[in-house]
Amino acid sequence: MGRLFGTDGARGVAVTELTCETAMQIGRAAALVLTKHTNRRARIFIGKDTRISSDILEAALCAGICSVGAEAVKLGVIPTPAVAYLVRTKGADAGVMISASHNSVEFNGIKLFASTGYKLPDAVEEEIEALILDHPEKIELQSHTSVGTISEDFTAKEEYISYLTNCIHTDCIGMRVALDCANGSASATAEALFTRLGASVHMLSAEPDGTNINKNCGSTHLENLIEYMKNHDCDLGLAFDGDADRCLAVDETGGLVDGDKIIAICADAMKKEGKLKKDTAVVTVMTNLGFFHFARKSGIHSMATKVGDRYVLEQMLADGYNLGGEQSGHIIFLDEATTGDGELSGVKLMEILKKSGKKMSELAQIMDTFPQALYNVAIQPQKKGLWQDDADIASVIEKHTAILGENGRILVRESGTEPLIRIMVEGKNAAQMEAAAQEITEQVKIFAEK
Repeated sequence: MGRLFGTDGARGVAVTELTCETAMQIGRAAALVLTKHTNRRARIFIGKDTRISSDILEAALCAGICSVGAEAVKLGVIPTPAVAYLVRTKGADAGVMISASHNSVEFNGIKLFASTGYKLPDAVEEEIEALILDHPEKIELQSHTSVGTISEDFTAKEEYISYLTNCIHTDCIGMRVALDCANGSASATAEALFTRLGASVHMLSAEPDGTNINKNCGSTHLENLIEYMKNHDCDLGLAFDGDADRCLAVDETGGLVDGDKIIAICADAMKKEGKLKKDTAVVTVMTNLGFFHFARKSGIHSMATKVGDRYVLEQMLADGYNLGGEQSGHIIFLDEATTGDGELSGVKLMEILKKSGKKMSELAQIMDTFPQALYNVAIQPQKKGLWQDDADIASVIEKHTAILGENGRILVRESGTEPLIRIMVEGKNAAQMEAAAQEITEQVKIFAEK
């Protein structure tokens, strides 16, 4: 992980950690690094989510971009995958998304996209970091008529919605869909998209006020959507995160259909239609063991990467696969998109549901989910990475790995987006699993509090 950029861009508490000065410097450095081979005035697209701090950071980024002579084009409130799509289809030199995704309102983040629509590789992020942190004197500011300009693109949202509409080819008239937009970016696009596809739409948490993004709603807080599905006659419930690059589903009974199950459903449908390249789905080490059992039974190959959609994408690009994703609902359909897209995942799932003639709860039976115990322990920045060398933590993990044997597994890792150590224990024996998770968590807490 870099000094400014984690697994999903730069992120922190807006203004105090992710400061306006930092945003301005990222704007300057990114404009210079990403457009250094451009022989014309560079154009950089900027999208944002609905956080109260997004306008502040947008202003700082625009100032930074223009101060080195590039043009800043504001796309307004729009999903992260919309920025990726529009950058590559409208010929921009780079794209920026201001969002902290699923995090609470006090956080914000800056994600960068190359002209291809892909997130930046580590080497390019490191080059930007080095320019900001090590060689700021190399950032050459412009003046007079060489400074850049700021403009707005009022067609961006409609172009993105139209594209997603054309990604499915099934009449979805009669489908009843509940959409939880997390009071975030999907609030600007989801209703128009699903209505245009013929669905009868029930909107939840789609009234952002700058402070309510992800607040007890969206893909990280499914309680409201689950309750709504239990009490209303809907075929499918979909929950997005703050910047709409993730999607989780809820069936007609209120049952959760997580990212693992969505990938399984899509992989199975794509394989049957001959559209799953190399009959392979790319997932992560956090993917439920039940998925791997489903894959083997269905003749689908599965590849597991490190946690983070960027690593899933790297594997897909390297080996020519077209479906991959995470349990969290970050799913990549590489034939249609260059990054995870929650609304694309939602319309794909709706199409499969309509074509199947089944209920969502029936489709979700495609795989059995092994129970998981998940715990988080907060850690100070200066202790990051050090816990891996702690003998007491290693001893407890080794002990419970032996107890669980082939019927379970343990994964302890640092979050790429938050100052947390995540402990995940999975297995068939619930008592063994919970005992392992609690003892490992307590040992990590001891280390964190030293």
